[in-house]
Amino acid sequence: MDAFWAWLWGTGWFWFALFWVALFVNGRAAFKLLLDWKGMLTTCRFVEQAYAARTTLPDEAALEKDPAAPVFAHLVPAWQEPDIAATLRALLDSRYPHAKLYIVVATRAAEELSPHPTMEASTAEIVRRFRDGLPPWQQKMLSLVSMPGEGRKAHQLNWALRPEVLKPLLDLRYDPARVWIGLSDADSVPDPDVYRWIAADLARHRGRLAYQGVTLSLANFDRLDVRGRVCAVQQSSIFIRVSIARLINERRRLDLFARFAARAPRAARRLRPLFDFCFRRSQICLGHNQFVRLDTLQNVGGFPTSGATEDSTLGYALGARGILMAAMPMLEMVDMPETTAGMIRQNARWYKGVLDDVAYLRGVWRARPSAYNLAQLTRHVGNKVVEWPIAALVYPVLGFLGWHLAYRFSYHPVWFALGVTFPTISLALTVWVGGIATQDLIESLTPHFPRPVNVARTTLKAKFWGIFRCQTYWLLATRGAWRVLWALARTGRFEAAKTDRASRPR
Repeated sequence: MDAFWAWLWGTGWFWFALFWVALFVNGRAAFKLLLDWKGMLTTCRFVEQAYAARTTLPDEAALEKDPAAPVFAHLVPAWQEPDIAATLRALLDSRYPHAKLYIVVATRAAEELSPHPTMEASTAEIVRRFRDGLPPWQQKMLSLVSMPGEGRKAHQLNWALRPEVLKPLLDLRYDPARVWIGLSDADSVPDPDVYRWIAADLARHRGRLAYQGVTLSLANFDRLDVRGRVCAVQQSSIFIRVSIARLINERRRLDLFARFAARAPRAARRLRPLFDFCFRRSQICLGHNQFVRLDTLQNVGGFPTSGATEDSTLGYALGARGILMAAMPMLEMVDMPETTAGMIRQNARWYKGVLDDVAYLRGVWRARPSAYNLAQLTRHVGNKVVEWPIAALVYPVLGFLGWHLAYRFSYHPVWFALGVTFPTISLALTVWVGGIATQDLIESLTPHFPRPVNVARTTLKAKFWGIFRCQTYWLLATRGAWRVLWALARTGRFEAAKTDRASRPR
């Protein structure tokens, strides 16, 4: 025992503590990469099974006659969107009874007063021209509202959700318990069977109140350079391995705990706070390919306007009220920013939303203190506010330190083995999961894309950069986060800008 204490003090507390910190971080990194891999496999399997059963979905004639079939009001918020007609065309071509599907484009009056200089007309005027060219029955499906004054996307959406807009549009079909609000961006390419899939799922599960579908940032893949294509695949993988996989696994965890509670109700009541804090996860809304029942959306006060990203805040708001979103397997494709500056700007806006959500989650926890709401707040701060800006630096540095310190403690065989093994596994999984498995799984979904896109790496250069530059996207995300932090430190404010699709080469 004396020899042990002599060794411990002689080693130095700093190096001793740093060794275990590095060991923990490298082990956690390897574990998270394994979870990411498992999450991608889970989501891709979920998608494959749904598309294999596509022929069993109810047809339009059956849904037209079914009085219980949901009515959809699909919102498309738009600001300076020259190519919005492609999204509207895709939505109108959906395989769903046209009498139960309505598309509402929400623009801003300010754009009509001062259109973007590179656009031939404002977004609202483009929508009007597109609508004028439609047959009468499709003209009835498409509406346009223009929000006066200033505001973000959330304000546009809430303006379109007003009863004075929806009641005349839906006429006798206005029943908030039957009407579903869909949401897509103005660059979205949705699957034509998304409404049929939801209608079929609701026939089996009447209690579901919200859905989040699979989103891939591949709609403009052919216009991206090599680096842009790598980033597009990586961004798509986030939605697959985190957003959708989390919804699938969250329902499984809750079902498992419900079975436990049925067998041991007293123990379940005691363990419920621990379960909620340690094993529940916050659900992620993406702001497109998203569906919420109208009465549910009204009960949470519409789309949150407190932050830069109303979609993420909506996910927290639904979770805080005990509403669990269901994963929806139908695919939707959206654009990826086509320049490095655009990717940084997009991630800066997302990180500003992360910071804005802290105050919202703190207020939710104070109003309704519970283990789940506390878990939402603490995980959000730790995994997003803190980890997002520093992960690209911390993980490589601690990976190197893990190797270095392992040799410092080489006379302790077990510690040495762990110190060398964890960073090695983490590095190998970074290349395998990020550079190889992600690409293979995204390619496996190609037959189900709503629009033909070839994402295969056809050249040696593309394959090389795709494998060994898989961290490029995270580095750009880090730059976006630090841009926000630097602006807040210097001026105390940061204005989140949208992706500029109006000024790109056409």
